[in-house]
Amino acid sequence: MACPICEKDTNPDYRPFCSKRCADLDLAKWLGGAYAVPSQNPDDYDELLDAMERAAAAPDDDEDPPRLS
Repeated sequence: MACPICEKDTNPDYRPFCSKRCADLDLAKWLGGAYAVPSQNPDDYDELLDAMERAAAAPDDDEDPPRLS
């Protein structure tokens, strides 16, 4: 079996990865949202559009960007 990150042979200690580094990279992708499953709920799409419109209309200053609920 090959590591899903670098395609080297897997290490039983880090299976299905070859190393702690690749396991950590995969975890970072999950935590960063790279593996997010897109929603099929139309309400989610409407909420996203509303948040984007609010962000575009907001003054450009040093405040934190608006958060999606």
